[in-house]
Amino acid sequence: MGKTSAGFWTVLGVMLLGGCAHQPQVKVDNTEQPYRIGREDVLDIAVWRDAELSRTLPVRPDGYISMPMVGEVHAAGKTPTELADSLKQAFQPYVQEPRVTVIVREVNSSRVFVTGEVAHPGAYPLRGRVSLLQAIALAGGFTDFANSDGIVVIRTDSKGGQIPVRYSDLISPDGGQEVILRPGDTVVVP
Repeated sequence: MGKTSAGFWTVLGVMLLGGCAHQPQVKVDNTEQPYRIGREDVLDIAVWRDAELSRTLPVRPDGYISMPMVGEVHAAGKTPTELADSLKQAFQPYVQEPRVTVIVREVNSSRVFVTGEVAHPGAYPLRGRVSLLQAIALAGGFTDFANSDGIVVIRTDSKGGQIPVRYSDLISPDGGQEVILRPGDTVVVP
């Protein structure tokens, strides 16, 4: 019975210590990312010395654009430089030494979504660097029933995942880690 009792107390002690431990803070990557073309963006595509191939067109909801001679080209998720390189290669059989420039004329796809216990849940345009605190302010702040220390940011980029955030850490005097939102992020306030 002594071995069973010692094992029981060991397991109970580990459970209690685990229950009291604070959740480790997740390291958030706030580095600047290159702009990636999104659905509904409007692009200016210029082919040097070929006005017939140059045009302004929107990225369709399926992420493609339609270009003369080369047809359907996937644009969503690429940087303007990557799309210009793709178009350059696609035009090579038809145009001698094609020089292609892609300019994002209108940014329509860059949004964040705020849902849950906020005054005005919805989609908000992401213009420049927007922090989690700013997105909550855009959504009108917390409701009376919000669990402000249970916020989760759902990130849909290549690394994906969920970022748990405690509001009390963000506004603490010692400065919790700022979370800069990216296009497509969803902020959930339980």
